[in-house]
Amino acid sequence: MKWGFFLNFPQLKIGHMLPKFPILQGGMGVGISLSKLASAVANAGGIGIISGTGITVEDMRLHIRKARESITGTGYIGVNVLFAMNDFAEKMKAAIEEKVDFIISGAGISRDMYAWGKEEGIPVISIVSSARLAKMSERLGASAVVVEGFEAGGHLGTDRPLFEILPEVIDAVKIPVIAAGGILTGEDLARALKMGASGVQMGTRFVASEECDAPSSFKEKYVHARQEDTILLKTTVGLQGRMIKNHFTELISDDKKVKIKQCIDCLKNCSYRFCTLDSLITSMNGDCENGLVFAGARVHEIKEILPVKTIISNIMREYEACV
Repeated sequence: MKWGFFLNFPQLKIGHMLPKFPILQGGMGVGISLSKLASAVANAGGIGIISGTGITVEDMRLHIRKARESITGTGYIGVNVLFAMNDFAEKMKAAIEEKVDFIISGAGISRDMYAWGKEEGIPVISIVSSARLAKMSERLGASAVVVEGFEAGGHLGTDRPLFEILPEVIDAVKIPVIAAGGILTGEDLARALKMGASGVQMGTRFVASEECDAPSSFKEKYVHARQEDTILLKTTVGLQGRMIKNHFTELISDDKKVKIKQCIDCLKNCSYRFCTLDSLITSMNGDCENGLVFAGARVHEIKEILPVKTIISNIMREYEACV
């Protein structure tokens, strides 16, 4: 399919990156977006992201190398590292050593991470939920910001919808702004670009893809989810998380505690009410009733598991119908 006829199609540019389509794939841990999904998105013309959360530094290095080997043309691969994790600095430095195309970080910001990226010529992107944090990120050296609204899956930094926050962030900064949280269709892409965003980030839609690194039981949770199945619960990170209801969410509802088998002290600040990391690993290992299954607010709209290339083609066809 040829897309050259998009006369008004904006070119997303972040540092040296000029992807065919202005679509970033969200960095989803634990083990949901690794080399297989990230390289598939990069090969399809988007930007792929490997989640460094919950895997060892060496495993992260291996996935970066594996993804790079799987890219057939000009494609871009980055790594998502969470500031809230104790291994943040170690993971970020390892990603820089592997010469990833960019690094994206959420759950906090630090002056150091931008300086480290700048020294090596690697763009650092911040995930923010307000114009204030976007301006701070730009001032400290962020190459772009991903503004994430309340509709996102996983940990949430705001209770405001994306399209309410988005224009405020666009007005506040001069760097590229990527819209995230509840982005599912070409119509959503068209709306975000029309408002002045430089691109979109999508996580939930790419989970239900053939190439996603998640187990089939995890993907099946997505395609069978009903609107009433997504709930918000506070995790040990201290933030609300959007997830799909299962046996584990019943165990942790109403601030109940679940006994921790072994604490590896992964978070800088933890409530120790249960182990968020262990519950994510449980789901990654295929037991999606006894672990956390993060998902976006519109997961119920996804009805089938498709190849990444088909997902992106469908989005662009829907986009074309809107412009």
